[in-house]
Amino acid sequence: MPLPPLIVVPTFNEIENLPELIERIFAVMNNVHLWIVDDASPDGTADAAERLLVDREGSLVYRRTGERGLGRAYCDAFQRALLAGYTTIVQMDADLSHDPAHLPALIAATSTCDLAIGSRYVRGGGVRAWPLRRILLSRGANLYVRLITGLPVNDATSGFRCWTAKALTAVDLATMNARGYAFQVGMAYRAFHAGIHLTEVPIVFTDRKLGSSKLSGTVFRESVLVPWLLRFGRC
Repeated sequence: MPLPPLIVVPTFNEIENLPELIERIFAVMNNVHLWIVDDASPDGTADAAERLLVDREGSLVYRRTGERGLGRAYCDAFQRALLAGYTTIVQMDADLSHDPAHLPALIAATSTCDLAIGSRYVRGGGVRAWPLRRILLSRGANLYVRLITGLPVNDATSGFRCWTAKALTAVDLATMNARGYAFQVGMAYRAFHAGIHLTEVPIVFTDRKLGSSKLSGTVFRESVLVPWLLRFGRC
């Protein structure tokens, strides 16, 4: 019997958002497994997640050690998921910016493709509670990515995605170097150039209300550099 879809959520100090996130995920889709992938959050996120998932069969908390970072957390979890036999794997943020209501559409899309990207910048998509400056920055970043890499995706920086095992196998997770938000661009780029059929599914993105953003100067610099490294085959 095939395993249900797996939802992978990396966390670092997200204890305030977890109860609502987990409740909303299972309210929308009860037949899924949820992995909380925690990078040693000092606020007790992992302990809280274990309490919230105690009665959810197939769901667990993966407490990571070693190198930290969004990209590394996803790569580790994806590799474990493939070894466990999952064939449909969703990635999403813990801060409630990714609405679980979009999960059914993202998962359904992989019946005709191998990577479904939740997109703010296709018809039906959008953002909520963002200042104009941030909207312009996000749209500019995606235009920057398309111009440099040629990646035919309107929202290559989106972190709300559904993968098939075929697509994750094709991107060669063991050699993925991008660690911050540029990881999203690198993964989409590798999938496209591996011949993976991808599509964009409209989502509405809402800015976080609780907790703090993980964006830093290092992450920003990596996001500027990685498209060039991808273009010249260095990432």
